Amino acid sequence: MWLRVLIALAVIGLAEYYSYTVVRSAVRNLPQGGRISLIIVYLIATLLVWSAILLFRQIHWESVPHMLRNIFIAFSLGFVIGKVLVLVVMLIDDIRRLIMWGISLARPAVETATTAAESGGMSRSTFFTTLALMLAGTSLLGFLYGVTNRYSYRVRRVAIKFPALPEAFKGLKIVQVSDIHTGSFDNHEAVARGIQKVLDEKPDVIFFTGDLVNNHAHEVDEHYQEIYSRLKAPMGVYSILGNHDYGDYTQWPSKDAKKDNLDRLKRMHGEMGWRLLLNENIMLQKGEDKIAVIGVENWSAKGFHTYGDMAKAYDGLAEQNIPVKILLSHDPSHWDAQVRTKYGDVDLTLSGHTHGMQFGIEIPGFKWSPVQYMYKEWAGLYREGAQYLYVNRGFGFLGYPGRIGILPEITVIELT
Repeated sequence: MWLRVLIALAVIGLAEYYSYTVVRSAVRNLPQGGRISLIIVYLIATLLVWSAILLFRQIHWESVPHMLRNIFIAFSLGFVIGKVLVLVVMLIDDIRRLIMWGISLARPAVETATTAAESGGMSRSTFFTTLALMLAGTSLLGFLYGVTNRYSYRVRRVAIKFPALPEAFKGLKIVQVSDIHTGSFDNHEAVARGIQKVLDEKPDVIFFTGDLVNNHAHEVDEHYQEIYSRLKAPMGVYSILGNHDYGDYTQWPSKDAKKDNLDRLKRMHGEMGWRLLLNENIMLQKGEDKIAVIGVENWSAKGFHTYGDMAKAYDGLAEQNIPVKILLSHDPSHWDAQVRTKYGDVDLTLSGHTHGMQFGIEIPGFKWSPVQYMYKEWAGLYREGAQYLYVNRGFGFLGYPGRIGILPEITVIELT
């Protein structure tokens, strides 16, 4: 524990040292008044950001105007990550210098070619300093720009073939929505546009895979409740709970208060016309044909609270000849840890939870996000044998009020 703290402090200290050095180098040619002013602004920004990080839980963010809060959080993230990038670049430069110094000691001085500086070019040290400054600036501007993407909903379409799919269900259109995180929203109209995108798809059934709120049921005010109530489908709207829905990440005056909050949230699902599945299963039926929908409470192999009971949710299905089974499970780590190993007849699992970390790169043929170092399955469709997993990138956002490269998602799945 202490070793990790010391390592973290060392990294922070080095990042701050290198960042100050880069800033001081960048303004060295300015007039004295401007140079001192910019350095003071930089130091004040550093103090504000670290104060906000250290006092994060003590700050009443709900009382801060949404736009100011969004810009400050985006600025803080871009500022800190920019400093980490500066650390990496400048550390490489210092290692290069150390190696060159070692080489100079190991062999006698010889006449060398004209240096870049002597020939009017850029020295290596100046190049690394400039690169560090550019990366830091890109980080800061990138996180500020990402705020504009928080409501840029993207519809992703997937077709999945099941050989045993009953004839009546061929072409079934499923829309999956996940990780709404209502408490992060600041624009009813933008959210309503996202909900309308779902309805424009004319789905046969809608599945919501958890995290309706950040912590509190009251985040879903009367306006959002009315907006979410618009979600309708011929075969129904089915939902489950995610790790944030249980209220585990905030302080409660009593256990009863926490329980009352969860009970209220559960009632809201019903009031909105959603069928909340709590470790249980139901049948979707067309004529004589049936497929099963299994809803499990939050189940995690990554250290988050586990409330799910897959055996209870699956109860009764082993005795029935159900050709296709769809599982709603918020955390995708459930798939590898239990579903594939013990429930090989669950054909499709729908999850969310990761948000694609709201940051990454997705281009044809390439997909990357830091979250992949924690979750093997973190966004999109995965397959092992005859079993499929789809991880939705999230409808809302949490923490960082924006999206960089990983846009909010509405998933349209067609069964063939």
